[in-house]
Amino acid sequence: MAKPRRRFVCQACGSLSNRWQGQCADCGEWNTLVEEVPETVFSARHHLSSGGRAIAFEPLDAPGERLQRRATGLAEFDRALGGGLVPGSAILMGGDPGIGKSTLLLQAAARIAQAGGRAVYISGEEAAGQVRLRAERLGLAGAPVSLAAATSVRDILTTLGGPEFLGAAPALLVIDSIQTMHSDQIEGAPGTVSQVRGCAFELIRYAKENGVALVLVGHVTKDGAIAGPRVLEHMVDVVMSFEGERSHQYRILRSLKNRFGPVDEIGVFAMAGQGLEEVANPSMLFLSGREEPVPGSAVFPAMEGTRPVLVEIQALIVRLASGATPRRAVVGWDSGRLAMLLAVLEARCGLNFSSAEVYLNVAGGYRLADPAADLAVAAALISALGDRPLPGAAVWFGEISLAGEVRPVAHSAIRQREAAKLGFTRAFGPAGGGKTEAGVSYVEIALLPNIVDRILSPA
Repeated sequence: MAKPRRRFVCQACGSLSNRWQGQCADCGEWNTLVEEVPETVFSARHHLSSGGRAIAFEPLDAPGERLQRRATGLAEFDRALGGGLVPGSAILMGGDPGIGKSTLLLQAAARIAQAGGRAVYISGEEAAGQVRLRAERLGLAGAPVSLAAATSVRDILTTLGGPEFLGAAPALLVIDSIQTMHSDQIEGAPGTVSQVRGCAFELIRYAKENGVALVLVGHVTKDGAIAGPRVLEHMVDVVMSFEGERSHQYRILRSLKNRFGPVDEIGVFAMAGQGLEEVANPSMLFLSGREEPVPGSAVFPAMEGTRPVLVEIQALIVRLASGATPRRAVVGWDSGRLAMLLAVLEARCGLNFSSAEVYLNVAGGYRLADPAADLAVAAALISALGDRPLPGAAVWFGEISLAGEVRPVAHSAIRQREAAKLGFTRAFGPAGGGKTEAGVSYVEIALLPNIVDRILSPA
């Protein structure tokens, strides 16, 4: 029999190599290659006599019990999930350390348990007593949650399949975190590519066979991506990111992948002494403290999934002495897009930013990815450059092309309705945006130079 070839797997990116080397050729990380026993591949034909089992096919319209979503008791969590937990689904949640992932899932498990469902919370990072201390601080010590501190997948699945859970599989199973789990049937230490992949596969298979909603907490790298093999994100049904700045009280639960609902849906929470509190109207949160209009401030109605959120964009222009190198600093927006927008303002509108430092900030620590923010950013930059405040009670939205045109964007009516709810009476946007029944006066902007004249012209 031929000796199986040796292979080495990078613990950072999962790439394969036939020999050990100090640096991974794909990701460039050092000392991350670990030898792994290759899997055996069978080329023989398979038939029923060989021990295989025939599977049953069904048509798409086959009658059967329709899966019903289960509410977690946290409306913002349910919104991000697309309406609640789907039985048999696997959810991967990532986020920075200390952002509140364990707090959120403990609150959700307690709500489900208090509503009559069975919730199991397994911690691989903390002792059971530490989790109980958190539950007492959150006022959830009396919730009937099944709590355990374990890291062996074999022991976890043996217990869930034992007499205590016979015929009563839990509605929710939380694994905190998948990087701490290990299987004695797989080579490698906990957290390695093979362990994470193998443990996740066993847990997901149990969840789908028993109709259990599984939540896997995942560590993140310094770049904010979920640690471990990329295949982990393909194995699960939902990938969620829990975001926020520690210096701000708000937290955003964002759906990055969802097989059962819309992508990019968000849930907004505020960190308080009693845990995470839901924010039903996030626009009020991000606009809090905003008083009289000041130069460099513009309000943008962003769309997060199906939810409109009003945020404030702030710009500051500082003139420098000749010969000094200007700085460009941006927080909450794409720095490359800011550079492009500054170039358009200079080339199409004749504005000079080359001798000035430009600072751009999205208030509240919010992060924008909506291209419709171009017009609001441009308005804030022009306002800061001319030291003139923008028209009061107005919102700005529209995508700007390299030719200086303001392009149409989606959900114009929804953006305007949200603005009207918060007392805004005017909306500046691309031509063809239309008017709403909410009493918002819509001003069409076809070209970027048009708003330059409107903002910088004397009152």
